[in-house]
Order: sequence, then structure tokens, then C-alpha cells
Amino acid sequence: MLVKPKTQNPTPRTQHPFFVDNLTHSLVGLAAAQAGLERRSPYATFVCVAAANLPDIDIVAVAGGPAFYLQHHRGITHSIVGTLALAVAFPLLFCAAERLWARVRGRETRARLKGLLVCSLLLSASHPLLDWTNSYGVRPFLPWDGRWIYGDLLYIVDPWVWLILGGACFLLAKTLWRAAGWGLLGLFVTLALFRVATRTDAGVPLWALVQWCAGLAALLFLRWKSFGGRFGRRVAAAALACVVLYCGALAIVQARARFLARAFADGMAGWKQERVLRVAATPVLADPLTWRCLAETDSSTLRFDMTFGKYFYEDLRNVVSFPEPSGEDAEVVRRASEDPSARVLLGFARFPVARVGLDDAGRPVVQFADLRFTEPGARARVGGFALDVPVNSRR
Repeated sequence: MLVKPKTQNPTPRTQHPFFVDNLTHSLVGLAAAQAGLERRSPYATFVCVAAANLPDIDIVAVAGGPAFYLQHHRGITHSIVGTLALAVAFPLLFCAAERLWARVRGRETRARLKGLLVCSLLLSASHPLLDWTNSYGVRPFLPWDGRWIYGDLLYIVDPWVWLILGGACFLLAKTLWRAAGWGLLGLFVTLALFRVATRTDAGVPLWALVQWCAGLAALLFLRWKSFGGRFGRRVAAAALACVVLYCGALAIVQARARFLARAFADGMAGWKQERVLRVAATPVLADPLTWRCLAETDSSTLRFDMTFGKYFYEDLRNVVSFPEPSGEDAEVVRRASEDPSARVLLGFARFPVARVGLDDAGRPVVQFADLRFTEPGARARVGGFALDVPVNSRR
């Protein structure tokens, strides 16, 4: 049965996805340099930060539009082969350029290729590894295998990682002006978090904002006590270790969330006489205790949010279910899925859903979406995760 979709969705419940989080990658590169890699060669700090962001050179794909970007982002430059090629080529080109510049200026070359190569290899590898930890995923086996893999540990942007790594850089800032710059960055992120928290569908809890402010206060106290000056590079090394431990803890929580999500999905499917095919538990912004869970059955796709620490079945929120189109709707969806942009979205989507409706002219329109990030017909089209495809004629 065709129904006219709403022109606006007052609560789209989108995941507010970002294309990239280059702040995290840059902080990893800077922390790694301050932990000791900066001693490998002059310019090592620059190479560490640049190499940590190098696979995102595919940002140029954004010029081709949302579908082209969705198809090529986290593609070959994030694969094992592509990352390795970039990691080797970058220090070679940098050393060649530095040597040419030194010859023009009549100076001796300073860059040491071996040291910069080590920095580039390590930090370039950190980029797809960090990208793997979130629910967007990576395709490490391109060009031979385009399969996506997902860590489902960190949200696309994780303020706790920012606090740990940015805090270490703040403590190790050698001048007052650099410390003030880190302070301004912290203030900007704080204001952004409070702004996001005011959104009705953001789900950022009050305790997270309080803990964030407490963390900033602790960093100011440690800076006042010259903590970074006393412990030096060990501060940066400890920060990197804390991020690894944080991801390990999230892996344990995520496994439990996936188990509970499977139990709930099995119960719902059994009530509807359906069979659960697969389940995922994905992170949300700033709240390690809340997980967005998705389940696909043989006739529908289910999504809900759950929080630990409360009775499970009483704390399910944002529960939505999208049945698989059938009958006449199934034929309309099949034809709409032949659209080039729809093929891209469906090839990317981990939990694709479709809803058939009518546009203002009375023609069938299919609303596709990746349920990880948004819903069909949602106003937020960030990242190209939702798409409306009109179907002009019937067969």
C-alpha cells in the first residue's frame, strides 16, 4: 500500500555522523611524536601528524557529490596496499623536497629518511586502525575485495579520546602561548558538546558533560603543578596507552551489548514469527554506556538504543522497525534500487531500509536509508546516508 511520506520528520533520530575526525588522527600523531618519535629526525613531528591524516587524501572525492564520495571514501587509500604505498611515498617526497630546498638556500639537509620512514609507517597505519574502531568501517583488502569490516567500538568522534590525547599535549606545551592555544581548543570543544547536548535526539547525558568539565579542571591543576615538565614524554606515552585500554574496555562492554541486543531481537522476532539474521551494537556520542543496536530479520529491520545500569527491558529507547517491502511495494523498490545513487548507498549500507510513498505529484518515491545513521525521509542527509528515488512509471 502506498502512503504519502511526511515532508518533515520532527525527530529524525540521526546519528549525526561526521565524514572524518581528523582532530583525533592529528592528536595521535602529535602524541606519538612527543612520546619519542620526534627524536628520530628533524621534521619528525610534522611527518607524524601529516602521516596520521594521510589516508584521508581521498577527501578530494567530495567534489564528485555525495554518492561519489560515499563510494570512494575509505577506499583504496585506507586499504593495506594503499596505506603502505602512501606511507613509503610521503617521506621519500618530503626528503627530496627538503634536499632541493636546502640546495637552493645553500644549507645542509637535515631530514633523515630512515627516521621519517619509521614515523610515516607507524602513523599511517594508525589511521585505518582508528577508522576500523567505529561503525562506519573500512575496506582493508581493496582492490581485490571490497568487503567492509567494522570495530563498533568508538563513535566517529569520541570526546574522551580528545580529552586524553589533547590533555597530554596541553600538559607538554613548552610555552604559555601554546598552552593557551590548547586551552582555546578545549573551550571550543566544550561549547560544541553543550550545543549538541541541547538537541532532543542527541542523547548526551548530563553525567558526561560533568565528567568532561571535571577532566578539564584536572588538566588545569596538573598544568599548574608542572606535571608535564616533570614527566616529559612519559605523559604522551601514558596517554596513548590509556586510549588502547579505553578501546579494550569498550570491546568488553560492546560484546555484552551485542549479547543483550541479540536476546531482545530474538524475543521480538519470535513474537512476530520471524528469524533473526544478524545483530550489531554500535556506539553513540560521548556515552560509553549507551549503545545503538540493530537487528535484521527475514522480514524487517529493527533499531533501538539501550543503556547499561538499568533494567534492560525498561530502558529501551528510540525503538523503530521497518518491514521489508512486499507485493507492489517490493517491485517499486526493486526498480528504484537500479538508480546509480541508490546502488552506491545500498552497497555501502550495513542495515539498509526502504519505504515507499508518494511525492506531491502522486508519483511513487522510494526513501532509502542506512539505519545505522538515519531513517528514511529524515531531514538530515549528512554523508549521503539517506536518499529519495522517484519512480516515474509502472510496469
